[in-house]
Amino acid sequence: MKLYTSNKGVFPDDWKIVKLGSLCDLQNGYAFKSTDYVDSSNTLSCRMSNIRPDGEFDLDYHPKFLPDPYADKYQQFLLKDNDVIIAMTDMATEPKILGVPTVVSTKGRNVLLNQRVGKLVIKDKDSIFFPYLKRVLGTNRAKQHYLRFAGGGVQINLSKEDLLSLEIPLPPIEEQRRIAAILDKADGVRRKRKEAIRLTEELLRSTFLEMFGDPVTNPKGWRKISLGELLAEPLQNGAYFPKERYVEAPDGVEMVHMSDAFYNFVERGQLKRVQVTSEEFEKYKLIPNDVLIARRSLNYEGSAKPCLISEADQPLIFESSLIRVRLNAEVIDSFFFFSYMLEPRARSAYVFPNVTKSTISGINQAGLRRISVLVPPMSNQKKYRDIYKKILGTQSNYQKDYENIDNLFNSLLQRAFRGEL
Repeated sequence: MKLYTSNKGVFPDDWKIVKLGSLCDLQNGYAFKSTDYVDSSNTLSCRMSNIRPDGEFDLDYHPKFLPDPYADKYQQFLLKDNDVIIAMTDMATEPKILGVPTVVSTKGRNVLLNQRVGKLVIKDKDSIFFPYLKRVLGTNRAKQHYLRFAGGGVQINLSKEDLLSLEIPLPPIEEQRRIAAILDKADGVRRKRKEAIRLTEELLRSTFLEMFGDPVTNPKGWRKISLGELLAEPLQNGAYFPKERYVEAPDGVEMVHMSDAFYNFVERGQLKRVQVTSEEFEKYKLIPNDVLIARRSLNYEGSAKPCLISEADQPLIFESSLIRVRLNAEVIDSFFFFSYMLEPRARSAYVFPNVTKSTISGINQAGLRRISVLVPPMSNQKKYRDIYKKILGTQSNYQKDYENIDNLFNSLLQRAFRGEL
């Protein structure tokens, strides 16, 4: 087969390079207000959070209900089974769903398209096979293209024109089907390992609830104390350093950014480094069992996300989008508090009432101090910590396996869109 070269790479001669806009159109969603939501109905708002990072559609992920008459009132935004939607906003620091398409499954319910989610309308189904398109839009090259529109802000907001400006390789339709089938099979292995990780997380949550009960009903009658009364030291916001203070390894001190703290535990060795004075280090240093809390989030559900600092030999500091919580270890264990801050029922009842609800939701020191924490006896907390660490060891092994499989899958992905499969 002959090859030809474009500024996007080298491809077989029967492939084309086309703009997404030549294959699809895009319908924007409606800006429903928070006051529109009701406790329960058969009509749901389809938001960005319903698009999961792995490309799955999950309508039951933190569902938001709208009045049933809205299905008629806003019928031009009503989604159907097999509609294709795509996220148009994400965090600039570490986008997870920006440009990721997914297929709608209504399960018999009314689903209305919300703002910052777009519906892709494929113009000619004989030209593009959606499973192939889904894989193309999940490549690093597509993500890097959309990052160009970040504009230096906290979040990326894509317009219709921005999203449809992406150029993609387009082989003949039968080749698209073949590539998609190969990638789907390879992705199945990756998903099985990811499911194992999810099950360990479910085990942690069930263990927490079994030992301490529902945080809202508090059937075991634990003491309820405000976080402000559980601190060993005052809360501390992180540091801001200009770009000229950043240095390459091994110079400087590693610094945790909000994107580094999003996965519960900080992974050392790959963090950005900055030059700091001894006074700055003393003010912003992190020690084992400190908990970092994200000050802001693109979506309400991610607000006040905790991250636990584990043992490490090298010094560590943190940046301005995070708040350091240093607890009184005689009263509350950091592993228990960390799990408490992740428990959905506790977050709904005690954390979210102290979160500001705006375009970018967040929490400040005053709100953090007001959070109510159930405090069981220390013996119970320590027993939970021991169980947690054992489960964490298993989860860590699963995570390493997943990362290896993920790297292999991404390598296969690159080969696929160079016409090398």
